[in-house]
Amino acid sequence: MELITGFFTAFFFLVWGIVWLLPILFIAASDKTCAREKVAWILAVVFISWFAWIFYLLLAPIVGKKRFGY
Repeated sequence: MELITGFFTAFFFLVWGIVWLLPILFIAASDKTCAREKVAWILAVVFISWFAWIFYLLLAPIVGKKRFGY
């Protein structure tokens, strides 16, 4: 019985870890922002929470790239 409980606990933490990493992977693979902005958004997701990822989806990029000649 303890083996089954340990298996489900490990499975739960594995799934939780993957779900927690998804926003970071999506931001890293996105073409919406440049490298510096990506680092800032990833740090916001790590230290603030998933709310930062929701803001990323709604706000990024905050300022258009063509406006500043990037």
